[in-house]
Amino acid sequence: MTDTTDLYRQRIWDSLRRVGRPDSRFHWDFSSFIADFEGNEAATDRVLALDAWDRASRVFITPDNSTELLRRAAIRAGKTLLVTTYGIRRGFLQLEPGRVPADEVSYAATLDGLDHYARPVSLADLRGGEPLGLLITGGSAISRNGIRFGKGHGYFDLEWAMLSEIGLTSPATEIVDIVHDEQVVDEDLAGEPHDVAVDWIVTPTRTVHVQLDGAREPGRVFWDLVPGTEHETIPPIVELRELRASAGAGR
Repeated sequence: MTDTTDLYRQRIWDSLRRVGRPDSRFHWDFSSFIADFEGNEAATDRVLALDAWDRASRVFITPDNSTELLRRAAIRAGKTLLVTTYGIRRGFLQLEPGRVPADEVSYAATLDGLDHYARPVSLADLRGGEPLGLLITGGSAISRNGIRFGKGHGYFDLEWAMLSEIGLTSPATEIVDIVHDEQVVDEDLAGEPHDVAVDWIVTPTRTVHVQLDGAREPGRVFWDLVPGTEHETIPPIVELRELRASAGAGR
């Protein structure tokens, strides 16, 4: 799927020059960040109207520009917020309810603010907790059958895999992709084995429930694909490898 997704990714990056919002660090370099976009406020309201949002006491939300309003909403709603640091380079952060003063919510939802108010959590800290009911991500593009592709690094697919391996996802877990209408590819695409399909595509004008082809399989890390990549040395992957080795040694 690589050649096809690269073509769609580039076409949509061109479209985002019209409807996207530049980043203060990366400007219009969409290979370096997931862009916010015009109409994000309306798309956020659509996510907040989902039953899955109401049911979730804890949510995982990616550290994308397009998901900042949702992180803000999670803090205001008193939900426990789980995020990763940029590029997963410093692992996961968790922000519990009551940690943020009312006048600091907007700042706390930013990546700098999360570093200030949230606490680092390891996979060992997270393991054994109640499975997440809702995960929310942005992306560069999404097919109508729920196959998303981001900047090309595979961060969300890896996050899903790691959370699944420690038991934090279940068959009831729902995944939302928040994007601009320009980012939706109106055709079905075949994902790679490590790609996770989403349940909901939410844009400023549409809330689309994706009819998945059968039950979603739990995520797993494809360890044969890790060596030699940027993922090899990120702290959660190093930790997960050690946890797996310890579990194997204890048998």
